[in-house]
Amino acid sequence: MIESSVRLPVSPRAGRFLVLAGVFVCAACGLVYELELVALAAYLIGDSVTQASVVLSVMVFAMGIGSLLAKRLRHHASAWFGLLESALALVGGCSAMVLYAAFAWSGGRGEMWAGGSRYLLVAFSLAIGVLIGAEVPLLMVLIQRIRRQDAGGAVADLFAADYVGALVGGLAFPFLLLPLFGQLTGALFTGSVNAIAGAALVFGLFRQDLSVRARWVLLTVNVVVLSLLASAAVLVDDFERAARRAVYGRDVRVAMQTDVQEVVLTGGRRGSLDLFLDGRLRISGRDEQRYHRGLVAPAMRGPHARVLILGGGDGLAAREVLRHPGVRRVDVVELDAGVVDLARHDPALSELNGHAYRDPRVRVVHADAFRWLRLARTRYDVVISDLPDPGITASTKLYSQEFYGLATRVLTDGGRLAVHAGPLSTRAHVFWTVEATLRAAGLRTVAYRVGGRQSGFAAGPDRTAEGDAAPRDWGFVLASRSRSVLLRAARSEVVRAGAPAAELTRQPGLAPSTLVHPRYAN
Repeated sequence: MIESSVRLPVSPRAGRFLVLAGVFVCAACGLVYELELVALAAYLIGDSVTQASVVLSVMVFAMGIGSLLAKRLRHHASAWFGLLESALALVGGCSAMVLYAAFAWSGGRGEMWAGGSRYLLVAFSLAIGVLIGAEVPLLMVLIQRIRRQDAGGAVADLFAADYVGALVGGLAFPFLLLPLFGQLTGALFTGSVNAIAGAALVFGLFRQDLSVRARWVLLTVNVVVLSLLASAAVLVDDFERAARRAVYGRDVRVAMQTDVQEVVLTGGRRGSLDLFLDGRLRISGRDEQRYHRGLVAPAMRGPHARVLILGGGDGLAAREVLRHPGVRRVDVVELDAGVVDLARHDPALSELNGHAYRDPRVRVVHADAFRWLRLARTRYDVVISDLPDPGITASTKLYSQEFYGLATRVLTDGGRLAVHAGPLSTRAHVFWTVEATLRAAGLRTVAYRVGGRQSGFAAGPDRTAEGDAAPRDWGFVLASRSRSVLLRAARSEVVRAGAPAAELTRQPGLAPSTLVHPRYAN
C-alpha cells in the first residue's frame, strides 16, 4: 500500500509548488531531447519530415509504455523518480554525441549514414520516450503524498506544469541552446540540468522516504552521471574535431555554423578543395567546372544582359556567367550570408570563383529565393537555379510548380531558366519530377545530363581505371516559354557533348511537385 503522507521540510503549499517546478524543468528537458534528436537526424540523415515523424511517433509510443511500466514503481516513487531522472539525463544528454559518432565513424564520407545508425536513432527515441513516460505517474504519487486531493485536480496541475515546461524547452532549444552551446554541448547541459533538478526534488523534499542505502545509491548515481556529462562537456571540442576529421578528412580548413547551416571547407588547392553544407558535398574542385559549365552555358545562348542566380553563394555560377561577353548585371540571391562571405575572403575559394564578387556587375541579396521572387519586379534574360538537391526537405518548395511560376514571371519573353535537377543515374524519379513540374508551370523543356569524368563528358557514373568511383553526374533542365529559344540553346556544345533529351528516357505519368503535394523524397 502506498503511503498517503510524508513529513516535509517545508509547508505543504511550498512542497506542492516545488514538485510542480520539478515537473516544469523535467518537461522542458524532455522536449529539448526530442528536438535535439529531430534536428540532428535531419542534419545527418536528411529528409526532416521523415525523421521528425519517426522520432516523435516512436517517442510518444514509448511514453505510453513508460507510463505502464511506472505502475510497478509507485511503492518507492521517490527513489525510482530520482533514478529515472539520472538515467534520462545520461541517455538524453549523451544522445547527440553518440549519434554524431555513429555518423562520423560508420557513415560515408560527408554523405548518408550507414544503415545501422538509423536503428540507433530509433533506439534513443524509444529509450528517452520510456523514461519520460514514467515521470508523470511517479510525480502523481509524489504530489498526492504532499496533500491528498482529487485525481482530476492533481492531473490538471501536473499537465499544466508539464505543458508550460514543454513550451519553454521548445523555445529555448532554437533561440538559446543552439546559438550559445551548439547541439552537442546543448544536450550535455540539458542533461546536467535534468539530473540536478531530479536530485534536488528527491533529496530536498522526500529524503525521509529513502533508506540510508537508497540515499547513498542515489547520490552515487547522480555524482557519476554529472561527472560523465561534465567530462564529455570538457572533451566535446576535441571530440568534434576528431569526428569532423573522420567525416571530411584531415585537411579541414574552415568549419563554422552560420545562421542557416554548417559550412565546412576542406583542401587548399583547386583540385582538392571541397565545400560541404550540412554534411553534404556541395562543391568539389575536381569537377565543379563541368557542373557549373553544364548549368550555365546552354542558358547563355541568346540575350543575356541581365542574369539572376538563385543560390550559388559560392560564386562559381557567377564566374561562369561573367565569362560571357555582353553581361551587364548579375543578381545573386543567396540565403546564407556566411557562404558568400567565405566565397569573398577565403583565398582558395575566391581564387576558384575567379574573384567574381569583386566584379561591380555582381550584386548580392541575402534572402530566401521563394520570398524574393514573390516581390521581384526586375525581368531577366537568364535565370540560373543553383540550389541544393530537391530531395532535401528544406529545398522542396524551391522545386515546386509555384516556385517555377514565380521564376517565369521575372523572365523576359525570350528568357531561359536553367535548373539543377539532381543526379539522373541514381535518382531518375526525382529528375523527371523536376522536369514535369517545369512543364506544369507552362514552360517548354530540354533535359540533359553532364558527367564529371576527368576528360570529356560521361553518360553516367562509372569506375576509373584505378578502380575508384568516378565523379558524379548531374542532370539539368533548360526551360523557356518559347520552343524556338530552346532549340537554339540545345545546340550548345555542352548539351551536345553530354546526353541530350533525345537520349534520355522520360518516366511517364509523373505528377508535378507543389507546395501542398511535394513529390520528392530523400
